[in-house]
Amino acid sequence: MAHDHSHHHHDHAPKIDHLNTAFIVGIILNSAFVVIEAIVGFANHSLSLLTDAGHNLSDVASLALALLAFKLSKMRSNQVYTYGYKRSTIVVSLLNAIILVAAVGIIAYEAILRTGHPEPIPGITVAWVAFAGIAVNGVTAWLFMKDKEKDLNVKGAYMHMAVDAIVSLGVVISGIVMYFTKWYWIDSAVSLIIVVVIIAGTWNLLMDSIRLEIDGVPKNMNLEEIKAELLKGKGVKEVHHMHVWALSTTENALTAHLVIDPTDMPNFDAIKHDLRHRLEHLEIQHSTFEPEFAGEACKEQQC
Repeated sequence: MAHDHSHHHHDHAPKIDHLNTAFIVGIILNSAFVVIEAIVGFANHSLSLLTDAGHNLSDVASLALALLAFKLSKMRSNQVYTYGYKRSTIVVSLLNAIILVAAVGIIAYEAILRTGHPEPIPGITVAWVAFAGIAVNGVTAWLFMKDKEKDLNVKGAYMHMAVDAIVSLGVVISGIVMYFTKWYWIDSAVSLIIVVVIIAGTWNLLMDSIRLEIDGVPKNMNLEEIKAELLKGKGVKEVHHMHVWALSTTENALTAHLVIDPTDMPNFDAIKHDLRHRLEHLEIQHSTFEPEFAGEACKEQQC
């Protein structure tokens, strides 16, 4: 039987040059802020500032890993990695989600320990540092906003920064409240609220990353819709043994057995070209088709 290994691309991936700048600026801004926030947090015994600094440090690591994944995804394939290093983007998106969940676990533990023993904290200092955090995280999130729906890693970076901006706003409010009320237990309470916000914002990213890592059908793709589109191809009588998975966070692949009328077999190249075009509109950039004749037994198909 003939096999078709088509590799047609629509460039839905964000441009690496544009993202290089976004990632590098984000890494520099957040690294500088982590140092400042950690110093002020230690000096003033503020758990909310220290936990926010820890969260921002995980963001720096996430941005660095995401940038590395984009670099690797552009490397050529070779005899060992025949698809290149595209899948590294999926591995990194999963690792980023795990790092974030681990970070909030530590935050929650420290906040619970501190709840029964609140310490005096200069609320205005906390508020001003956190206000700077809103600016840093807001600017970084803005850098990724345009491309956030094109790639899971960019979406992860955007979510990290957007959530951090919200977290910093919460710390600002807690600092102001502590300054006027002397309710220092609010520092720990805000840390626990931060945990809930982060988990809520990260859970879908974690689930999406796990789904792609174990070759699940990418989110928002419907197998029945894809099959129906393939059946629109001239001469295609049936479609089975169809698999759809992600090659990277921006590229998807499909393999399928196509039952073809023998009279249409001479036109199989035209049929493949038409099907590839249809699949590209469904965000599937790589396709492999195996033709079969009606009535032919398919060993891989359970009938």
